[in-house]
Amino acid sequence: MNARDRILSKLKAKMPSTTPALPDVAGWFATHRVVESAADKAKRFRACIELAHAEVHAVTSANWLAKLLEVLRAKQINKLLVAEETAHGDAVLNDFPRHGIDCQTYDLPIEAWKSEMFQQTPASLTVARAAIAETGTLILWPDADEPRLMSLVPPVHVVLLDAGKIYNTFFEAMQAEGWANGLPTNALLISGPSKTADIQQTLAYGAHGPKELVVLMIGDEQ
Repeated sequence: MNARDRILSKLKAKMPSTTPALPDVAGWFATHRVVESAADKAKRFRACIELAHAEVHAVTSANWLAKLLEVLRAKQINKLLVAEETAHGDAVLNDFPRHGIDCQTYDLPIEAWKSEMFQQTPASLTVARAAIAETGTLILWPDADEPRLMSLVPPVHVVLLDAGKIYNTFFEAMQAEGWANGLPTNALLISGPSKTADIQQTLAYGAHGPKELVVLMIGDEQ
């Protein structure tokens, strides 16, 4: 018996004879979070993410473009990075140029326009897959249309969120969205603008990512 076999033999000897029961995760969450209405979840999500310095606007599918334009003008932003071949990206591309907004698309490998992306792109628009009310967290699944740099680099990040996709907890979101059936190569959980703190415990925003996070929360038609 060589050294490897001896080590494996000792490890196997110390293994439990029976497989321990898995924890009842669903049961725990069922007793620690009451069922909430969609309106209550949206209210709690908004309260939590606003505490983290995010800016939230309640909009509808009919007026979110107008609100986005209003937000950009208030912040004196005249250039926006959007995802072509998406419904929200195409809506912006079809409407905003006539309002003087230069719409940039992510249609080249980042190596070809890295300088412009990092130095001349003041804002971006992406869509959230879902959100978590308990922590005020947006869930983004970057893909070929909306690579993760769109949400990590521009100083102002605007996110479209369907209020019907707000879940009580992270566990509920994973279950309802079927995460066990497949995950992206990268998933983002965003709970406000980027922030960091030094040894004096002074919180600073925008140190290594977006300085501002704007959420357009699409709810019921008004």
